[in-house]
Amino acid sequence: MRLEFIALGNLAVSKSNMRYARKAPDVSDILPTVRARGVLQPVLVRPGCEAGHYEIVAGCRRFHAAQLVAAERLAACTEAGEPDPEAALLPCAILDDADDASAVEASLIENIARLDPDEVSRWTCFTRLVKEGRSIAEIGQTFGLPDLAVKRILALGNLLPRIREMYRAEEIDAATVRHLTLASKAQQKTWLALVDDPDAYAPRGFQLKAFLFGGQSVPTGHALFDVEASGLSTVADLFGEDAYFAETDAFWDLQNAAIEARRLAYLKSGWADAVVLPPESHFHSWEYEKTAKRRGGRVYLDVRANGEVVVHEGYLSRKEAARLAKASLENGGAGNGEGAAGKAARPELTSITQTYIDLHRHAAVRAELLGRPGLALRLMVAHAIAGSPLWRIVPEPQTVKSDAVRESVETSRAETVFDTARRSVLALLNQPGDEPTVIGGGVIGGTCYGMRGSPRDLCRLFAQLIELPDEMVMEILTVVMGESLAAGSAAVEALGMEMTVPMADWWQADAAFLDTLRDREVLLAMVGEVAGEVVASANSREKCKTLKGIIRDHLAGTDGRVKREGWVPRWMEFPPTQYTERGGVGTVDAHRRAVEVSEPDSAEDELASGEPDSGIADADADADADGDERDGETEGDGSRLAA
Repeated sequence: MRLEFIALGNLAVSKSNMRYARKAPDVSDILPTVRARGVLQPVLVRPGCEAGHYEIVAGCRRFHAAQLVAAERLAACTEAGEPDPEAALLPCAILDDADDASAVEASLIENIARLDPDEVSRWTCFTRLVKEGRSIAEIGQTFGLPDLAVKRILALGNLLPRIREMYRAEEIDAATVRHLTLASKAQQKTWLALVDDPDAYAPRGFQLKAFLFGGQSVPTGHALFDVEASGLSTVADLFGEDAYFAETDAFWDLQNAAIEARRLAYLKSGWADAVVLPPESHFHSWEYEKTAKRRGGRVYLDVRANGEVVVHEGYLSRKEAARLAKASLENGGAGNGEGAAGKAARPELTSITQTYIDLHRHAAVRAELLGRPGLALRLMVAHAIAGSPLWRIVPEPQTVKSDAVRESVETSRAETVFDTARRSVLALLNQPGDEPTVIGGGVIGGTCYGMRGSPRDLCRLFAQLIELPDEMVMEILTVVMGESLAAGSAAVEALGMEMTVPMADWWQADAAFLDTLRDREVLLAMVGEVAGEVVASANSREKCKTLKGIIRDHLAGTDGRVKREGWVPRWMEFPPTQYTERGGVGTVDAHRRAVEVSEPDSAEDELASGEPDSGIADADADADADGDERDGETEGDGSRLAA
């Protein structure tokens, strides 16, 4: 076998070639590569009948692609007046004279004995090309791939190396890899830990998506509102095809409003009714009968748990349709399907009359409410939990990017005590104990649609609170207020100062806290607090790592250090202070805002001494005394409501 460049005009496809046909083969997939780099792999040929001519045994598609490129270059060179002598040459590997059987074997070996590179190998090569300055468009043009296909392969770079190797070894499928591109590095590590644990189950495929989104994933394509205008954050897989809402509660708020607007639009257009079916219900076509709008047909908006809304226009339940047909027969409408009962009933009130009645009833009810503070308190608690068109209260999300900080908060004594109280309140409301919050989400049997805000649930919750004594209602109220208290706000500072919260009883320094510290001046001051000024002065030139080690040893009483009990950094005390004059401490700024709104004299004294005024505490004591008297009166009257 020898290698030569042979003119295209001296080549022809051999009948022994497995791709021989009268029609030219499809070369669209390799044509971009041949244009960019030419034919890199020589075609296999054998001598033909005429001297200097050859038959192509293997490489038919490369030959036809080279012919097309040669024609294009010839036309371009003719216009420019500069001939291209290499345009009509093709690299060939010339076989020795052989019979047709040997030629067929060579053709099969050339076309069959190949192993296409896996996607991980392609990612390695494409990544090197990107580092060399090639764009995605250039890579796609060279290899004949669309830009999306190149992006899919480059998306594998978001995966941990071990996951890529698992994909290369076919230990996981393409669907699992696709959903893992949605995961953060921490989530990928968590998933790998499940894979390594023989007693745990590592979700794969579509189950993995539910694992990453905490159970519910809402595609952006199901939104009835403008996603871009809403400003909601979304998460898209790096393959560039699917996107999901990162905050499902915020999605349901906007989706519920859009569903209500859609429902009102159907009513305004003349439909007898528009019914919203919640996610726990389903529209079964065999339970309904198609009914025209003029005959009283309804519109059903079937809301799915994944946010999708399916609209069914012109239906009635089979019982209602049968009753309507019977009434039509009795009224002489059998011949044409019409009748007095078949027409949509005219409302008894006009819209303006209904508005008049609603506003006057509203005015009367709230005037009577002035004398019933116990009912007002219960209704306010019901609004805070269930929400309404005029109320929207959300729990503090306690969002943090660090897994270590999140774990520190979740396992702290304060969070454990509050969570115990939350479970108690959920039990009082007959709610599942695994609900993450009391506010919102599945209150008393679910909502009409979405996750919160149903008037039906609000009223049922209000009725349940009426039956509870004042002590239980106040217990529910404290948990609701705790859930909706914004972290880092001035309200936390005002409340903490009023209650003189002893942080040493609720918090202890842990590794997550010390790992966040970076300022050497602050660490040196902390060493002085836990170890004394002598130790701090002796280590004044040490690095941050050494200073943190000294603090850890004194707090734990290890390595011969004297154990320091009850230490709390200045930032976490009530009131908080800072270690340096540089500022930038959010808790100190929030404390200043809380103090500035109080009385001027009290504000100055409090900033100077760090001790809150006791006036409100005295007022609470008086209120408790009054409350005891009112409780006694309540027991005498036999009523469960506050005076």
